Amino acid sequence: MPSLKDLKNRIGSVKNTRKITKAMQMVAAAKLRRAQDSAEAARPYADRMNAVMAGLAGSASGEGAPRLLSGTGADQVHLLVVMTSERGLCGGFNSSIVRKARIAAQELLAQGKTVKILTVGKKGREQLRRDYGQYFVAHVDLSEVKRLGYVNARGIAQDILARFDAGEFDVATLFYNRFVSVISQVPTAQQVIPAVFEEKSVEGVSDLYDYEPSEEGILADLLPRGVATQVFTALLENAASEQGARMSAMDNATRNAGDMINKLTVEYNRSRQAAITKELIEIISGAEAL
Repeated sequence: MPSLKDLKNRIGSVKNTRKITKAMQMVAAAKLRRAQDSAEAARPYADRMNAVMAGLAGSASGEGAPRLLSGTGADQVHLLVVMTSERGLCGGFNSSIVRKARIAAQELLAQGKTVKILTVGKKGREQLRRDYGQYFVAHVDLSEVKRLGYVNARGIAQDILARFDAGEFDVATLFYNRFVSVISQVPTAQQVIPAVFEEKSVEGVSDLYDYEPSEEGILADLLPRGVATQVFTALLENAASEQGARMSAMDNATRNAGDMINKLTVEYNRSRQAAITKELIEIISGAEAL
């Protein structure tokens, strides 16, 4: 049974931990608002850009279509771009992304495909290193970036495009968390090369436009920008999801610390009362013996 001093020290330690988790919760809440606004502001632009490219792709498909749209004609080498956070203490945020990427890698390997992994954020790299370290081809460190910008996404996109032009892979897929709410983030796998457009992106796009110089020429310029835009959108969604997950995790940790303090306080009071009762019994017994 722990002594009164041990219990008192433990209560003090848990109280200090609660102060830290509470402070982290408040910081995450402050950052969440800005990150959520950025993610939501980027969605209409990304959706409209995809709609325009989807309309162009419908008329430009064929022999003259850009390679980013038509692909290499093979489906053998897959590049998995796993985007996670640089810091932990955000619940299952990183694990959910890594789990989805791991399942995709296992399925591809089972089909005899070649897998290459590009990691963004060290937490995902740490979790994948043990089982898939031999498939790593590059890593992007964003630990020094205070606020994500398009320049960060453009650097990642240029790396991916350069590898595609060099023939290092046939298909590229982004793995990230799409922000829904503070308690809900959806692990998402989005193929960016060759470009894939959802059916809803094609709806509402008129076929009455004439493009100059040609659909193929415009697509050749838009598709690289589209990859950068999708990477940027994924980074923003991840940033908002990370802060939401951290806020929720730190709130739970703060509540758990409070429950533990209450239990330890009850145990401390009972032990203290038992010690006082024992001393009184010893005093009374000694007095009666005299």
